[in-house]
This record gives sequence, structure tokens and C-alpha cells, in this order.
Amino acid sequence: MGKKEQKKKKGAAVQDLLGFKAFTEYGVLTNRGELLLYEIRPTNLSVLSAASVENKIREMTMLLSAIPEIEIACVDANECFDENKAYLSERAEQEKNKKVKDLLQKDIAFLDGIQLEMATARQFLIVAKCRGMNAQQVFHYANAVQKAIHEQGFEVHRLEKSDIKRLLALYFDASLFGEQIPDTET
Repeated sequence: MGKKEQKKKKGAAVQDLLGFKAFTEYGVLTNRGELLLYEIRPTNLSVLSAASVENKIREMTMLLSAIPEIEIACVDANECFDENKAYLSERAEQEKNKKVKDLLQKDIAFLDGIQLEMATARQFLIVAKCRGMNAQQVFHYANAVQKAIHEQGFEVHRLEKSDIKRLLALYFDASLFGEQIPDTET
């Protein structure tokens, strides 16, 4: 088997593993139907009164009751810098030039600071599954789900293709610029 055939087979295996077939107008087509992804903005519960926290819990309960087939996911919204810091630490240990070593240590401290600032950067997603629906039904369902989320007091927006690509790139540690990744592997 040639290198091109091996690469093609490997790419197909990754897509098969993920179950992704294609991006659609409203989400992602998978082996099990279309997925619609919505991001909800988190509320800082630590600054709310006990009554307000109870209200937020009630709103989420109402949303889950209104659309019981949805799923909720919490993912990191930013890239992890552990590999970069490990590389810089290794380089600093090997470096003989004191000035370069100091610069590498400053880079590590800088990455530590960024990572600390982003430690609470989470993205909360609602995933709605569409099975056996035509494009018009998916359109209506996508709007109904977004409306239901909004009516329960959550700030929401449906993820578009570029948002989904960025999310996948962060999840698979591929790039901060996921929207630039091609739609399919070649």
C-alpha cells in the first residue's frame, strides 16, 4: 500500500472514530444524525444570593424538562500550555547561556500567568440531536431549541461551523485557529 493510500485510510479512520460525516448549515452530521451545538454563557454563581442560585437551578431544570433529549457538556474554552512549558523547562535545563536561560524562565512564568487567568475559562454547551429530520424540520427544531434555552433565562447562541472547528481544535490540541482547519482530511 502506497503512502497516499495509507494517509487516506488513516484520515478516514479518524473521521469514522469521531462519527463525523460533514458540517451542515446548522451543525454537524454524524453517523447517528445531525448535532446542533449551542453555547450558553455561564453565570458567576459565587456572586449570586442563595435565592438567585436556586432560581438558576430551577431554570435549568425547566429547560431539561422542556427538551429532555438535549445533552450538556462542559469543555475547556482555551488551549492548555503544559507541553509548551515542558519544552521551555527542558530547554532551560540544557541552556548554557545565562541570559537565554533567564529569558526561557520568564517565558515559563508568562505561560503560567496566562494559564492561571484562563483556569476558569469553561464553555458550556447544549447539544441537541436531530434524527430523521429533513432540512426544514432541522431549521425549525434549531430555532425552537434556541428559543427554549433563551426563555429559561440563559444567554445562548448556536455554534456555527467556525465555532465548531475551533472547539474541535482545542479538544484535540490541534490549534487555536480551528476555523482554518479544512472541513475534511485529505
